[in-house]
Amino acid sequence: MRIESKKYLYDIVQAAKQALEFIAGKTFADYSVNIMLRSAVERQLEIVGEALAQLARTDPATASQIGEYQRIIAFRNILIHGYAEIDHRIVWSVLEIKLPVVLRQANSLLGGDNL
Repeated sequence: MRIESKKYLYDIVQAAKQALEFIAGKTFADYSVNIMLRSAVERQLEIVGEALAQLARTDPATASQIGEYQRIIAFRNILIHGYAEIDHRIVWSVLEIKLPVVLRQANSLLGGDNL
């Protein structure tokens, strides 16, 4: 795997870990009323999506090993461009269900020692 691909995967792992750490011990109610928490989480999700978009451009074969990578990139675009219409319940669902899977997949592609 190219070093550039590893860099993008590393960025995905780090941003996913940060987002999950930010919500550790929190409920959806906590998340929905805390603008600083939402902003921090959304920024990390934007990084995940952007790093994956760059990976898809430079190394599509590796990007395709991350499940639903195209939907993740599309979600990043919604966070950036559709910021006024973000549904916090959808973001929370992504955090609870999808992001841990993305984290495991990206970490596995890196060799599994970054969690």
